[in-house]
Amino acid sequence: MPIQPTREQIQDLVSSDHEGPVVMLNLLRFRDQSNDGAGSGRDSYGRYGDSVRSLLEAAGGRVLWQGRADSVVIGDEADAWDAVILVEYPSRARFLDMVSKPDYQEVSSHRTNALVDSRLIACTEVFRST
Repeated sequence: MPIQPTREQIQDLVSSDHEGPVVMLNLLRFRDQSNDGAGSGRDSYGRYGDSVRSLLEAAGGRVLWQGRADSVVIGDEADAWDAVILVEYPSRARFLDMVSKPDYQEVSSHRTNALVDSRLIACTEVFRST
């Protein structure tokens, strides 16, 4: 179950020719108990969110939407996620800069402790309703 990106995935993001804004689609499945034993996985992810907020803002990013994944309409059990978050960054480079900072590395343990499975998908806008 993927929790962290592979080197190849990071390299693909680094070498992307997309220079504009990127929306990161976060699909999250929480542990019943956080790996550090401090509450549930959802609790640990809450600590991550609280800790990363200032780093996100400093990178020019913002949470566009966060919600609970209620039910799979098309798909199977593997598509059942606990939470979905859409986070916009000014560019892939700004995202990569944020996650490579020591301050981010310190707080990312809360994310790792929280999750049993996740997906992080970089999305490029092709249409926006006005």
